Amino acid sequence: MAKIEIDTKRCKGCGFCVHFCPKGIIEMSSNFNPQGYHTAVFNSEKDCTGCAICALVCPEVAIKVYK
Repeated sequence: MAKIEIDTKRCKGCGFCVHFCPKGIIEMSSNFNPQGYHTAVFNSEKDCTGCAICALVCPEVAIKVYK
């Protein structure tokens, strides 16, 4: 089972990972990070395939994928 980690301190809330996730398991949080951005959150480990598209499209390199 794959898992992703999102570094909320680096995330600037662009939403690219949310848009490009083929399983739709990343969403935007209503919480703010220390820089004042709404961050992305991983909402389901069971459906993640570990495709790493989210990490590839993240301009802030805030996502790590573990298979």
